[in-house]
Amino acid sequence: MRVKVLGAARQVGRSGFLVTHGNSGILLDYGAMTTKEPGFPMHVQPKSVNGLILSHAHLDHSGAAPMFFLGNKMKLHCTPVTAELSSLLIEDFIKISGPYLPFEFLDLMAMTKSTQEHHYMEPFQVGDFTIQFYDAGHIPGSAIISVEAGSKRLIYTGDVNGSETNLLKPSWKALGEANLVITESTYATIDHPARQEVEKSFVDFATEVVERGGVLLTPAFSVGRAQEVAMVLIKHGFRHPVAMDGMALKVNEILMRYQEYVRDASAFRRTLENVEEIVSWSRRRTFIRKPGVIISPAGMLVGGSSVFYNQQLSLNEKNGIGIVSFQVPGTAGRTLIDKGLTLINGKPTKVKAEVRRFDFSSHSGKSILEGDLKSVGGSPKFMTVHGEEESCVKLAEELHTQLGAEALAPRVGEEYDV
Repeated sequence: MRVKVLGAARQVGRSGFLVTHGNSGILLDYGAMTTKEPGFPMHVQPKSVNGLILSHAHLDHSGAAPMFFLGNKMKLHCTPVTAELSSLLIEDFIKISGPYLPFEFLDLMAMTKSTQEHHYMEPFQVGDFTIQFYDAGHIPGSAIISVEAGSKRLIYTGDVNGSETNLLKPSWKALGEANLVITESTYATIDHPARQEVEKSFVDFATEVVERGGVLLTPAFSVGRAQEVAMVLIKHGFRHPVAMDGMALKVNEILMRYQEYVRDASAFRRTLENVEEIVSWSRRRTFIRKPGVIISPAGMLVGGSSVFYNQQLSLNEKNGIGIVSFQVPGTAGRTLIDKGLTLINGKPTKVKAEVRRFDFSSHSGKSILEGDLKSVGGSPKFMTVHGEEESCVKLAEELHTQLGAEALAPRVGEEYDV
């Protein structure tokens, strides 16, 4: 078995790995950099690949997948939730970035028709490979991918969260033995604060804002983060109005059909029963006039209904903005954090609303990530990817020092035997 690194090497974004054995080949993810002009992994001839195995729906893992399916017989393999969520996100990606993409809506339709769904712990065959999904704990439907061929076994973590959240169980721990582990490194150098403390701080801030007569805007990713924040508020008995807007509402509908993919289905249902859905411009304008919490995509204040709310709420000191997602440099959310500025009618304007950050990360921090990797049996090699260069390199060094394992932070285009 041989692995070629197509993307996500010493960076976050455009994940992609080509795995070959004999005459068979598979792709593990094929994502995009969702910058103004999107970036993609190295090109692969579709005819040389038997299938694309998708770890989860986020665009940095799924966003370039449609280019393989129009007029080709290969299949996309993923969990049922990932199938629906990836179609939702890629359709929106096409609407926003269409002129820059090497595919269009017809390719997405072909991908959807070519999708084969698999639940966790149900092995399936693609060419010479036996593949199995384990719960990755990152977003609903996310999977750690096990790949076996001949006498070799590879584990690809995708994005993984080893800690329990309100929405999801922690990642599956009993991964068995492996010859190679390809692991994300997003937060390989830091530990997250205790989730209970983050939740309390967030609810306290929401209460402060509302009780002084303000509105708290919470820009949040549509998949996972919006639902988690809503569950936190309801769990802690928040007594004021909570509303949700944008694509997160479509995600809610999908998750209601796949409640077995959330940790506590009854708590999830109870949350949605207590959250108002905002589905019209008139409701948006009405809701911002009364104290409450608005959870709205996009999580980085780039597009989505959160742009409207930000412009309406950021100039009043009674209001608050709760940042609950990572903010990529150059985005409106990052500018808000770093400089206290936002765009109003195209002009940089000083924000008067109170801005606070809360670490609701859906990636494992340093200690949990290293602990889970050390528990993999069979003295595997490690490839550290999907992180800034410092994180990838330091995680490889830690694994080598602590385990005596062969560990490396690869670069795009490099190939390795398993």
